[in-house]
Amino acid sequence: MRRLTRSGESSALVSRADLLKVYLRSDDAIAAEVRAEVVDQLFPVSRRGIRLDVRDREVTLTGTVRDTELISVAARLAHAADGVVGVNCSLTGPSTSGASVM
Repeated sequence: MRRLTRSGESSALVSRADLLKVYLRSDDAIAAEVRAEVVDQLFPVSRRGIRLDVRDREVTLTGTVRDTELISVAARLAHAADGVVGVNCSLTGPSTSGASVM
């Protein structure tokens, strides 16, 4: 909805629902986005070995990937998805000794 200000300029009204919509996404919707936009894109070969869980809008990634340089990228991209409040990224590479990236 738009309204005119006293100076004649147009301004938009934003409701609380509009502002909160991003935080009201279901865990399933968040998981689908992170799977499609992060896991499938960054790890096309390793994606079947990656477990993705979302609970209370917190994403957990676990598993082994070939390209360990992309682990921190995956964590940042997962955190950038709408509605995500936290990421626990425990992805490891075949040559690592179980180090986690947060």
